[in-house]
Amino acid sequence: MIAHFGHAARQARRGIAALAVAALYSVAALAQTQPAGGGLADIRAQITPLRYTSIASEVGARISSIEVPEAGSFSKGRLLIAFDCSVQEAQRDKARAEVLAAETQHKANQRLAALNSIGELELEMSRISIIRARAELAFNQALIDKCLIHAPFSGRVAEQKVREQQFVQPGQVLLDIFDDSSLELEFLIPSAWLRWVKPGLPLRVAIDETRKTYPARFTRVGARVDPVSQSIKVAATIDGKFPELMAGMSGRIEVSPP
Repeated sequence: MIAHFGHAARQARRGIAALAVAALYSVAALAQTQPAGGGLADIRAQITPLRYTSIASEVGARISSIEVPEAGSFSKGRLLIAFDCSVQEAQRDKARAEVLAAETQHKANQRLAALNSIGELELEMSRISIIRARAELAFNQALIDKCLIHAPFSGRVAEQKVREQQFVQPGQVLLDIFDDSSLELEFLIPSAWLRWVKPGLPLRVAIDETRKTYPARFTRVGARVDPVSQSIKVAATIDGKFPELMAGMSGRIEVSPP
């Protein structure tokens, strides 16, 4: 009887402990998804540039100059990197000469054809030779055009991966650049907030590095909910221009449900 009572008591204590643990998890989940003091519990956000990309070489050549150094600013269309393309230029000049030779031969064949001195096949082949030579010239000119890399948008150089006088291969990354004129926030929110989080909804973000709070607005809501964490990725754009803000900074968002 005493043994049976002791076993029952242990079972009761286990049940109470399980309920306590479940209650703690429920409170923690509630704290993460419910506003606290008019803002969110602890939603971390990171500042990212709206546009960024890696500039890669499209030709195999030696770098003759890098016009914008690392961390330097540039405007759209500015020359970033120039290659030494003397070999490609020589090939282009050769292709121009071949076009001229093909056109001259075709004109001569046209005069001979008018005198019935050559057949239609020979005349047609000379015309095709012009097309082939012009295509080769266009190909070489396209390579020459890739010897100068211009900025696709205004921004800054995040990282310089090569040096002047270095020989690079096609596809090799040269620079990482980003547009610092428009910064946005990326963070995760509980999927339950999808009931009221919409693009245009205002929020504020407290940035750790500056110890200041900035206004922002939701701009994008992710297309898929993570079923494990029950969260979804969203983005917000910072309202206004703040020179002290930089990509990579992080902070804590504050938002109140409508």
